[in-house]
Amino acid sequence: MIKVKSEETGHLGIFPQNSTIPRYRPKPPFVLASRPSLEQIRTPITDLFKIKHPILLAGMNVAAGPKLAAAVTNAGGMGVIGGVGYTPEMLKEQIAELKSYLNDKNAPFGVDLLIPQVGGNARKTNYDYTKGKLGELTDIIIESGAKLFVSAVGVPPKAIVDKLHKHGILYMNMIGHVKHVQKCIDVGVDIICAQGGEGGGHTGDIPTTVLIPAVVEICNKHKSPLTGGPVQVIAAGGIHNGQLLAASLMMGAGAVWVGTRFILTDEAGAPKSHKEAVRTAGHDDNIRTIIFTGRPMRVRNNSYINDWETNRQQEMKELAAKGVIPYEADLDKVLNGGEKPKIEGIQTSANDDDDDDPLEQFRPFLMGKAAAVVNEQKPAKAVVDEFITDAVAWLKKGNSMLVGPSSKL
Repeated sequence: MIKVKSEETGHLGIFPQNSTIPRYRPKPPFVLASRPSLEQIRTPITDLFKIKHPILLAGMNVAAGPKLAAAVTNAGGMGVIGGVGYTPEMLKEQIAELKSYLNDKNAPFGVDLLIPQVGGNARKTNYDYTKGKLGELTDIIIESGAKLFVSAVGVPPKAIVDKLHKHGILYMNMIGHVKHVQKCIDVGVDIICAQGGEGGGHTGDIPTTVLIPAVVEICNKHKSPLTGGPVQVIAAGGIHNGQLLAASLMMGAGAVWVGTRFILTDEAGAPKSHKEAVRTAGHDDNIRTIIFTGRPMRVRNNSYINDWETNRQQEMKELAAKGVIPYEADLDKVLNGGEKPKIEGIQTSANDDDDDDPLEQFRPFLMGKAAAVVNEQKPAKAVVDEFITDAVAWLKKGNSMLVGPSSKL
């Protein structure tokens, strides 16, 4: 049952303003709260981070960036910066830039790092993106005042999680398969971000509507070491509007993790070509491929990717088995004097000596299935506001379908 507070009552917080991470107190999974300007949806996630809206920006490296992260936080959600290969200096600069755009310098934000398992039974193409600097990066995150640490494509060492918890920082892990949840719980996860196969970037192949309820069922049985309440779930994968925010809440998630929709915003750091690729994408225009990182990643298809997937599959498998990333194999050939791949319909320059990356025109544009229905660029705040307005309408519509005494608000 959805409870709606009156405009006179408004949305009342239950934790002191100067409190640290709140201990868990059982409450309804979400509550609609009226404001003069925009109704709010209150969930355990909005309470944990003291944010107005259950919307988090996906940490999408350059495609998102500090300006967009700050814009999402300023709009009442929570911005997250993230990327591959951050050095400590780069991370400090990114956080400083993000803070410079914040209206409230104490507003919450998160940091997302890729921490794949290396060695053992892991993919042979995996390597340490932090280059041995995870401890130093963690210290920077702690010192910065970040409220959330996100681990993607792997699980961090328990010592790192314990250190984050000691400083009141929540730890969330991205997963794309139900079997990965327990590994995260074993090291002390507070929040699971379950991303369905519709999502962009590194992703699995389980549909969002199948993955989220299954993960929620598991997480409800486990406690967060930091909050004392159930491990929370944030939904991701194809979520691009308020209707899907409402659906995610109905499946048991406490918030959504949004990537592709925010690429097509004014503040996004994505180059114009990336934004245009999202705007013009159709339903059949993206693909999961391992050629760029050695692990499945959803991107917009192009002639170069299609050539690998149709004509060079055996070569791709052989390279990956040896721990060689296919794209990097092509890049090495070109840098060592070889010819660029000859791809039908692609014109290549005769002289690329001055290029930092001579295969630049073949690089991927990361995006999820939602790109097919994301066609208009807007400010980040407009996107957040539309999410909430539409989600509230759908939640109320759903409540109106109930029959009997319990349907009365």
